[in-house]
Amino acid sequence: MSRDVIVVGAGAGGPVVAKELAARGLDVLLLEAGARHAHPRREWTHYENDANNPITGFLRVGPSDRAAPEWLREEPQNSFLLQVAGVGGTTLHYYGNSPRAYPGMFKGYDGPDRASYDTAHAFPFTYRELVPYYEWVEATLPVQTAAMGVKETVFFRGAEKLGIPVQTAKDTERWSYRPQENAILQPGGTAGLTGDPARLRYPQATGCTFCGYCLEGCMEPAGAPRNQAAKRSTDNSYVPMALTAHAWSPHGRAVTLLADSAAVKVHTERRNGELVATGVTWRNTRTGDVHREDAAVVVLAGGTTETPRLWLNSGLPNPNGWVGRGYTDHFLDGVTGLFDEDTGSSRGPSSAARCDFPGYGALENIGLPPAMQAFTMALSDSGIRGQYRNGRGLTGPWDGRTGRVIGPELKEALGSGVDRLLNILVLTGDSVEAHNRVTLSAFPPDEQGPIPKVEFRSRQRTRHTLAAREFLARKATELLRKAGAKRVYRFDWAPLLLHVHSSMRMGLSADDSVLDADARSRWVGRLYVADNSALANSLGGPNPTLTTQALATRTAETIFVRHFGGHRWVGREDPVVSTDPRCA
Repeated sequence: MSRDVIVVGAGAGGPVVAKELAARGLDVLLLEAGARHAHPRREWTHYENDANNPITGFLRVGPSDRAAPEWLREEPQNSFLLQVAGVGGTTLHYYGNSPRAYPGMFKGYDGPDRASYDTAHAFPFTYRELVPYYEWVEATLPVQTAAMGVKETVFFRGAEKLGIPVQTAKDTERWSYRPQENAILQPGGTAGLTGDPARLRYPQATGCTFCGYCLEGCMEPAGAPRNQAAKRSTDNSYVPMALTAHAWSPHGRAVTLLADSAAVKVHTERRNGELVATGVTWRNTRTGDVHREDAAVVVLAGGTTETPRLWLNSGLPNPNGWVGRGYTDHFLDGVTGLFDEDTGSSRGPSSAARCDFPGYGALENIGLPPAMQAFTMALSDSGIRGQYRNGRGLTGPWDGRTGRVIGPELKEALGSGVDRLLNILVLTGDSVEAHNRVTLSAFPPDEQGPIPKVEFRSRQRTRHTLAAREFLARKATELLRKAGAKRVYRFDWAPLLLHVHSSMRMGLSADDSVLDADARSRWVGRLYVADNSALANSLGGPNPTLTTQALATRTAETIFVRHFGGHRWVGREDPVVSTDPRCA
């Protein structure tokens, strides 16, 4: 059987392409290797280990049968890859934060701070060209100003004393602080006003219920239709729209979604002297059955690790060696303050306030439940505080040297619960580096073929990346001190790979990129990429999902025009909002 389009991966970007093309009447097959969590209230819990255990959790990289082993990735360095397989992908546990990228990361930027950015790896078009696609996604999800509570009050208390202004625009062009722009529905009715589960049922309660478990997948409020769930992960937004495109679009056609279907090969053939993608073979991860279908266009959206793996396992061309290279991760770090007051760290949307420092990166508050709080305080590249330094042990305005917190200090930090802590996530605007990459491992293959090897040289970052991370860690410490923290810990995290991008990057030059300015493969016709791996760089530090979805919208429009004789719609039509009753 031949389709118009096959999309591989139902994470952040794949459902965007599927929904947009199905709304224009195309026959789209959407493949997802992980589970389809059709009934979260029956399938999920708020237990942290049940959700996030990388071996057995329901939000892991592995098959839907939780008794089966997870899918292995080789990580030769001290690191932790926090991603999810399943419909919704890693948006299942993201915090919904949806800021736009910094304009300095795009072609043509000529601001006075131009030298602060990795301009050698800029996006191959201007920031203004992407703005209409940002606006389309922001209206569709929708993206709104975050609901806020106690921890945001504490964060802003410190942020306003940094001497930077409040930001009120969507575009970030100067140092500033603001509430998050996030893809979480505002609380309505009883939501946010009570903790009584009996009063937090839809429609009495709508939007965010302040449960504090964003990391465990959103199933709030109880009884809500799937497209009214508070957090706009793609399983709650773009996937329902894709599956109901025939109901809300005049020419729409419902997407065919196949979960438990891992793509193992992209097929190609030569047509009129050009190598073109012709279809995909995938394996049913429950039965082991193998299937193949052809299509006019193939879109890869399996994620920053799995897309280069599939490319390499398919034997697709890689003449410049950049498939899998340039893997950026925001070189994250954690800084935590201990307070004598209630910070509300575990309540409400998990991240609802931020500071932006274009040229360096960003800071955002993150609320965590107890087990994840302990995890973040134990992940370090500096050894154990007061015990050994692992060759680092960075000093600064924080208390003591960096490193893992143990013993009496850990007891003091967690003894009264997480609601005396305020966490700040450091999002470094890291540079694109060829040695940070995905290759194929020499370990034994799994059922889908050779497994990916993810390599990071965390101590060999560029001078700009290292300086930006140190600057931001010091700003985070200053913010916490000014907010009233009595003790500040900096952890010097080893690579925590949850904001990952650029391993199949689009670029200005064919020498160091895989995709052209339309996210189209430079070497295989009718083959596109629509996940974080297509991003040209680390965006300067902002969270990547919104930009990936804006770029995926642009890519879908390009596919429709170039291959199916269609018209452009962004800027010419009004988007349907994903909470529209017709999309339920």
